[in-house]
Amino acid sequence: MSIENWIKNEVDTNDVVLFMKGTPAFPQCGFSGQVVQILDYIGVPYKGINVLEDDDLRQGIKSFSDWPTIPQLYVKGEFVGGCDIIREMFQNQELQAHFAEKGIKTGQSA
Repeated sequence: MSIENWIKNEVDTNDVVLFMKGTPAFPQCGFSGQVVQILDYIGVPYKGINVLEDDDLRQGIKSFSDWPTIPQLYVKGEFVGGCDIIREMFQNQELQAHFAEKGIKTGQSA
């Protein structure tokens, strides 16, 4: 399976996927850590995928989304954004509303 097919499968089979540096329990970059904090605060279940474990994955996710930076958040198969976009959406309550629109339960009210 090519890395693009593997990424597509992960995005398609998980409601919320965060491609990040490190893991949700141990983020290895500040931007990944910020997105983890936001998702944990909202209380949304998600799958964290560590791009540092595989250079093909690290490069492949950038090609897959046509987005140059990591972390990258996908919701119901759709690329939502990186750290700055996620932080801004969270501060404006748009991220919580986006999860609600997609039918994803959160621990915090939007």
